[in-house]
Amino acid sequence: RCGMRTTKCQLLATSLCVTLLGLSIATLSTVTHYGLHFTLISDISLDSNSYRVIHYTAFYLGICLSMTLLLAALLSSAATVRESQCLLAMGFFCFALAFCGLIPAAFWRYTHSMEVEDSVMDVYDLVYEEVRRNVSSFRRHELAAIHEAFLCCGKRSPFGGTTNVERKMCPPGQAQDVGQDCLQEIQNFLKKHMDFVSVLLGVTIGFTVYGMVLTSFLWFSMHFSSSLDRKGKYILR
Repeated sequence: RCGMRTTKCQLLATSLCVTLLGLSIATLSTVTHYGLHFTLISDISLDSNSYRVIHYTAFYLGICLSMTLLLAALLSSAATVRESQCLLAMGFFCFALAFCGLIPAAFWRYTHSMEVEDSVMDVYDLVYEEVRRNVSSFRRHELAAIHEAFLCCGKRSPFGGTTNVERKMCPPGQAQDVGQDCLQEIQNFLKKHMDFVSVLLGVTIGFTVYGMVLTSFLWFSMHFSSSLDRKGKYILR
């Protein structure tokens, strides 16, 4: 009984942490989907570019994972309070379902992070080159929006100096600033975002596994405890 009480307290604390993690994933997914930097690149990218698919897939996957984690935390808390084996089993299933979604997400993050960076940089390269060739005046507004969002301007030339794009689109003196290279700024921004995603996924996976262990342990404890309570009882006839 003492061990079961401790497990209940641990499961309630874990459910609270999982709730916070689920809300964090939902918030991060919403920011990633509706944030200025990401929506701007998504709107400009062509159909042949893979970024738009990644953009929507990450949002819907994040929302599904967050809802699964919130449901697992709710079921585990209710099962702990009511001592319901059925709710515990459902909570374990939700934890396992979230785990099955988190592992591929973490694996994809480490194996396809360069794909995300390349797709975003391809969008900038496309806009930059069309502005440089004066193909479309509308691209100038898109390029200016990217510069304003990422606080950068132009690309660093391997031969030094600046092109007409930097001279026309950048404030005086900004084109010569190496730290304002747009490709580098975009890469740094995405790296910080991906690092935060990695930390959040790692912590969530750890709490998900811990929740699975606690729910299964508590289920077996309740099952064997109820079986022992029935032993040694006699029915008078």
